[in-house]
Amino acid sequence: MSNEIKELASAARRNFLRLTATGGFTAAMVAGGAGMLWSSEAAAQTANEERDREKAADHIMIIGTAYVLGASRSYPIMQLDLKENIQNATNGKVYVKLAPGGQLGSGGNLVQKVQGGTIQAAQHSVSNFAPFASTVDLINMPYLCGSNQRFTNLVNSDFWNANVHPKVEEAGFKALFYVNIDPRVVAVRKGGAGAVLSPSDLSGVKFRVPGSKMLQQYYRMVGANPTPVAWGETPSAIKQGVADALDPSVGALYVFGFKDILSHVTFTQAVPDSQVYSCNLEWFNSMPADIQEGIMWGSEMTAHQNLSKVPSARAYAMSELAKAGVQFHSLSEDQLNEWKSVGGYQLAEWDSFKTELAGSMDAFNKMEEAASTQGKYYVHDA
Repeated sequence: MSNEIKELASAARRNFLRLTATGGFTAAMVAGGAGMLWSSEAAAQTANEERDREKAADHIMIIGTAYVLGASRSYPIMQLDLKENIQNATNGKVYVKLAPGGQLGSGGNLVQKVQGGTIQAAQHSVSNFAPFASTVDLINMPYLCGSNQRFTNLVNSDFWNANVHPKVEEAGFKALFYVNIDPRVVAVRKGGAGAVLSPSDLSGVKFRVPGSKMLQQYYRMVGANPTPVAWGETPSAIKQGVADALDPSVGALYVFGFKDILSHVTFTQAVPDSQVYSCNLEWFNSMPADIQEGIMWGSEMTAHQNLSKVPSARAYAMSELAKAGVQFHSLSEDQLNEWKSVGGYQLAEWDSFKTELAGSMDAFNKMEEAASTQGKYYVHDA
């Protein structure tokens, strides 16, 4: 590391500590996320702006996330953009305090805090809505909405608004916007089975799966040996060969530090890696109409930015993984059809899930139609 870079890093650390010591944690986070911590002048300007914004606001909105602010470079969670957009769309009447990097928890912990009103909003997996609206779990049904476009079509459809949102709101949540990340992939460890291009390549492979029964059934159907492993234990399980493969999105693989332990990644487009920002409904409803409208407009603006960010975030994650020697494989239409033919949602093995989670085959068919119908949003697919 050159002396100049060391000096910049040291200045950034000093500015971060100075900002946090004076109670400006959000200011430090915003400055750091914008790459301005190396400059004392820029950091001070950011701190002053944040202080003024918070002082001028009528309402404080705490938004908790599991990701550090810089994560959007490879995992487009868009938290800085959401903060800025809500503040601007409400004409400064709402000041957004970010709690990134799991400060307040992640996943189910954040869901509980939003539901209980401890915080106003949070980012979490779409699957975290499933306990309140079981239909949500169908996003994990292979090839129903695995591609970015089909997922985006579905969560912005009339079907979703009519069948999912009312149940979510009954449980005390307001969905702000759905975050498109990219589909899950098939990622193989170094020293593992090699490139996976067809289901036969997964024969006998110990495949790390989360607790989802649907994902466990899918990987069994395509020939793998599903191996449930808690997320926190997954890196060591992959390193030690307890599991040979796993299926987060490319962006998640990079963010969570898997780049040095993987050899091959295949874009199978079976299941989405999807997130949502939810808000405490009681708090939202207590806001004046213009504030509610501003929060939703700020959220919609951020949704547009998220969709446009997907390909560049993927490209960055792929570039960094490639530097570590990871090889990538996109599948032809014929190859994708082979995966669908042995694991896709059209197979009878999925019928019990369809009726249990959607309520009826008719309701599932409407869900399938919603995913297949191009909506007003376009998003790039790998």
